[in-house]
Amino acid sequence: MTVYESDLPGVGKKFEIELDDGERLVIVTHNTGKREVYLKADADADSEKVFEVSDRLARKIGTILEGAYFQPVQAEQVETMLSDDTYLEWYGVSETAEVAGKTLAEANIRDETGVSIVAIQRGEELISPPTPETVLEVGDTLVVIGDREDCTQFEELLGAGLDE
Repeated sequence: MTVYESDLPGVGKKFEIELDDGERLVIVTHNTGKREVYLKADADADSEKVFEVSDRLARKIGTILEGAYFQPVQAEQVETMLSDDTYLEWYGVSETAEVAGKTLAEANIRDETGVSIVAIQRGEELISPPTPETVLEVGDTLVVIGDREDCTQFEELLGAGLDE
């Protein structure tokens, strides 16, 4: 998948995303926040407008598409880029994770990896923010923030603890 980005002076930015079948999805983000979504049959075709949404609605749709509300398949990791080098990621704690059964203080995750655990989803309960006394339990989903290298170190810390 290739994404082409271009400036639209006085308007905003345009992103063209190559789809698997040769079509292109075109998203125009206006300086006002409004988004327009177009579809092109190929790179040289004219665009057909699919829909237009406000900034607020576009952000809501984006969080739904990235899986923040629901993930239809079990994933080892969900990733959201907050800036060029800051990620918000979700990790599951399995029985074999070395952090399972430890408090955040005992696991020493921030010092070991550089990531911060900002929330823990435990069944229907959301623990945000977790305290140093919070015990990491099997089945927890940890929401962490950090740069790419820190997140990679956190994955290594979990080792075989990544849910499959």
